[in-house]
Amino acid sequence: MQTLEMISALSNACGPSGFEDDALRAVRQFAPAGYALAGDALNNLYLRRENADGAKPVLQLDAHSDEVGFMVQAVRPNGTLRFIALGGWVNSNIPAHRVRVRTRFGTWIPGVVAAKPPHFMSEAEKGRTPEIEDMSIDIGASSAEEAIQDFGVRIGAPVAPDVQFSYDEAHDLMFGKAFDNRLGCAAVLATLERLGMDELAVDPVGALAAQEEVGTRGAEVTARTVKPALAIAFEGSPADDTVVEPYLAQTAIHKGPMLRHIDKRMITSPRFQRYALDLAGELGIPAQESVRSGGSTDGAPIHLSNDGVPTIVIGLPVRYIHSHWGIASLSDFTHAVDLAEAVIRRLDAATIAAFRGGALA
Repeated sequence: MQTLEMISALSNACGPSGFEDDALRAVRQFAPAGYALAGDALNNLYLRRENADGAKPVLQLDAHSDEVGFMVQAVRPNGTLRFIALGGWVNSNIPAHRVRVRTRFGTWIPGVVAAKPPHFMSEAEKGRTPEIEDMSIDIGASSAEEAIQDFGVRIGAPVAPDVQFSYDEAHDLMFGKAFDNRLGCAAVLATLERLGMDELAVDPVGALAAQEEVGTRGAEVTARTVKPALAIAFEGSPADDTVVEPYLAQTAIHKGPMLRHIDKRMITSPRFQRYALDLAGELGIPAQESVRSGGSTDGAPIHLSNDGVPTIVIGLPVRYIHSHWGIASLSDFTHAVDLAEAVIRRLDAATIAAFRGGALA
């Protein structure tokens, strides 16, 4: 598997929440051999071993395939597009960036989130960030008729940041969009490929969930469908190494994956979490721990599904997520996959039983 080629293709694909199709097409290009792929009505994608007989407990490998983006709400008379946010944006991060808008022809055309020149701003305007409803996407049209008829823009059209992936090998830095959570999707694929068809105590099932950025909706369906005994969620997690005091930094790039003990919607399974962290230490895999008071992941609906599912989240540190650009490290990605593979290979019946409420081994 060409890891950088895969990450590049996944990052560049346009796939805001509810419109993950292009991202899933990229996933299918890099799906490992021996796995059957199937979708569902919510645009979730499942990867199951073709030789699985259903006799083993299932371990769900989760990542969400959507990215933060926008949706066209209306076309203004001057041909610019009024829009709403899909996912959690900070208003100040939105203007003066390139985007792509999907047309009724199925193509993605370029546009710019219009930034009003300072020459036309009042002093009050210069001192505040505009609300989203006051922003516009300019695709170059001069009238609503032109935008609709010639450009093919429709109300409800998805919009994604227009960013191209690049890699700085000298400094091990990846630059791109949608690392939250296409890096997680790539990690699922890489982990499944490494496991191959090897004999394991579990049946690994990849589940790429839709619509995480608008309320972890896809994972509510995948968990009910897969019915896992255990779960590992990969997540592009916000790096904090440039925004907090050094002693509080718990998700730094170049220091390995991050395993959170808690966030706003989940207390991580303490037994499963300790097992993974101890194993990372034993094998010399760099890993970080965090305690978060906000945020959430697909782990939230998964761990509450069925009769409860011991779940850990392996976070891939990304600077500046939920904006047009992110920065991440390929080595952190590799170590995240190293850890997931090691955890899965070491599992046995007694360990799984301990995670699920039996006596600690």
